[in-house]
Amino acid sequence: MSTEDTLAQWTQEFNVVRERMLAAKPTAGFVTPAQAAGKSGLEVLQAMLAGELPYPHISDTMDFGLVSVAPGKAVFQGTPQLKHLNPMGGVHGGWYATLLDSALGCAVHTLMPPGRGYTTAELSVNIVRGATPKTGPLRALGEVLHCGRQLATAEARIVGPDGKLYAHATTTCLVLELPSA
Repeated sequence: MSTEDTLAQWTQEFNVVRERMLAAKPTAGFVTPAQAAGKSGLEVLQAMLAGELPYPHISDTMDFGLVSVAPGKAVFQGTPQLKHLNPMGGVHGGWYATLLDSALGCAVHTLMPPGRGYTTAELSVNIVRGATPKTGPLRALGEVLHCGRQLATAEARIVGPDGKLYAHATTTCLVLELPSA
């Protein structure tokens, strides 16, 4: 598939998900323990994508969002904006780190059974190519490497529609019991 075809597909996929999430009421917010009760992590994220549960405010702040999930995998898409630039005119490392942390964490979340959650314990980010608002949309592809009762590890990459690598990361997450509804 050409870069232009990939870009068109990415744009279409992102717009469909975004419109569905924005149609939900409330649009942005928090998933309460009662809303998550009895649902696996994958089911919670699927409900967000379907507009049945609110998406997190960070999506608006950082101009990115969840595009798809599968067991052990999560895909986010974001487009760097002027407000994400550092003083040198490049995308701030925090934007890359937040996008990667979201893909990593949600990939881990897809493997959580009802009543279990996670928190990031360690995040290692490597930025290998600079981005600007002219770069256009980028995708973070997160995948779990290991998920046990107490620890989970995952890796993620940020790529452009041309397949070029912009950043990559790994995480270690602590797996824990969630408070009951």
